[in-house]
Amino acid sequence: MAAAGRTIRQGLIVGLIAFASVALFYAAFDVLAARGTFYTVNLLGLAVFDGLRDPSVLQLPIAPDVTAIAYYSGLHLVLSLTIGLIVTGLVARAEKDPSQASFVLAVVVGGFVVTIAAVGVISEPIRPVLPWWSIVVANGAASACAGAYLMRARPGIWRRLNPFMM
Repeated sequence: MAAAGRTIRQGLIVGLIAFASVALFYAAFDVLAARGTFYTVNLLGLAVFDGLRDPSVLQLPIAPDVTAIAYYSGLHLVLSLTIGLIVTGLVARAEKDPSQASFVLAVVVGGFVVTIAAVGVISEPIRPVLPWWSIVVANGAASACAGAYLMRARPGIWRRLNPFMM
């Protein structure tokens, strides 16, 4: 049971790291674009929960909607924690059975691509202010930061699970 508890704990940490990485990326992205710290999160919340579908509204000042920001942040947190638990579960599975390394790698890479595609579809109405490159970079940063933690928490994991090093 200790191994399962370790995997769950690490999965939650991986999810929190990924969540924080994306949140910090978009906060910096928005500040550098002189739009305010929560601009992108606000628009994503409006697109997901309030049905923002008309990109012409992006030409007007948009007041922050605290409810949309909170709902979207909550959704993002839950999804990040879920993904963290899935990834660490897969890693634990592959550690027990190294023949699963290729499968785990394929699922993680596939999940990365699906996540980017899903965010891209959801954010289509706000594409002028949320370019594809930012979605890729934000998710890449989250993967790199969470992966770095996981490699530190599980020494030797990269060598043991990398199918190209076996």
